[in-house]
Amino acid sequence: MTTVTEIASDVYRISTYLGSFKLQFNQFLVRDDEPLLYHSGLQRIFPQVHAAVAKLVEPKNIRWIGFSHYEADECGALLRWQAIAPHAEAVCSKVAKFVSVDDSLSHQPARGMSDGEVLETGRFRFRFLHTPHVPHCWEAGMLFEETQQTLFCSDLFTHPGNVEAFTTSDVVGRFKQGLIEDQKGPFANAYPYTAQTASILSRLGGLQPKTLAIMHGSSFAGDGKQAIGDLAQAMRDVLGAPLNPVSVAA
Repeated sequence: MTTVTEIASDVYRISTYLGSFKLQFNQFLVRDDEPLLYHSGLQRIFPQVHAAVAKLVEPKNIRWIGFSHYEADECGALLRWQAIAPHAEAVCSKVAKFVSVDDSLSHQPARGMSDGEVLETGRFRFRFLHTPHVPHCWEAGMLFEETQQTLFCSDLFTHPGNVEAFTTSDVVGRFKQGLIEDQKGPFANAYPYTAQTASILSRLGGLQPKTLAIMHGSSFAGDGKQAIGDLAQAMRDVLGAPLNPVSVAA
């Protein structure tokens, strides 16, 4: 069953729970002059997601389809959306655009964004943040909607189960427990902890988001800076800090 929940003004969480994964898969539809869909979703749930989007906007009018990194749940159904919405452009990092998206995924060239670049959709302003390997993949990035301070944070804070759509309670504890369990199985090491991880998370926290639009699990409202700081500590606790780079003498 696919559900729709407004998590901020004109920002809608579209969620489908897949029992085989014990995980929710969430897309976010931003209703504006130029509607933006964040995460295309998996192809297998495209009909359900399309039906949910149609309750909010005319699907053919979707203008932007954003995602963090090259992965099926992030952008797997991009071509299907573009077949319905012919003016829809993919929004991703320049790395994703040049390495993968333009060649194999999109009907038209993606809008590859530089770090700090802003996309305006009407009332809303989305600042692009390049976040290599956070949550994972070289090309990773995130969008921060500045007018309402909503961070579209992809797989950060992932937690399992068919949980509530929206919470003001702790989501870091759920993430940490899920991360511990994942480290025991085939999905271990999904979150690389690099020499840049702490500084990237610190920068995200510095944005002071009020809402976290989470790909897998409940969206969160509250002190986003504190939540991201706690997330960084949880990742250090479970994954360990990276070794210092080795200096090579000239």
